[in-house]
Amino acid sequence: MAKVIITNELETKINKIFKKESVKIFSLLLTLEEHPKKGKQLGAVGKIAVKELKYKNFRFYFITDLFKLKFLSSEALKDLLIKFVRMSGKKDQQKTIDEIKHILRSLGSEGF
Repeated sequence: MAKVIITNELETKINKIFKKESVKIFSLLLTLEEHPKKGKQLGAVGKIAVKELKYKNFRFYFITDLFKLKFLSSEALKDLLIKFVRMSGKKDQQKTIDEIKHILRSLGSEGF
């Protein structure tokens, strides 16, 4: 089972925007603990993959170890760390992806 981390900034933003519906969103994000290969891969920076999950018109972006995700079986992904870092609407999608990649290039995964 993989470990899912949601940054404090993102958690606050989700609670502010979605209010009561935020419980449903957090449960969607936490489904990655059981199914870590879920989500669309948007690219990679070094050995870190950038992926997204969709909920209605919103996208939730997370980073994880590319090699573990790609080559290990679902049972072997016990020590995989999945970190949700950003959220965007459909309009700001590319801007957010570019921002995540820029942070990864300059600061690495510790930038979040």
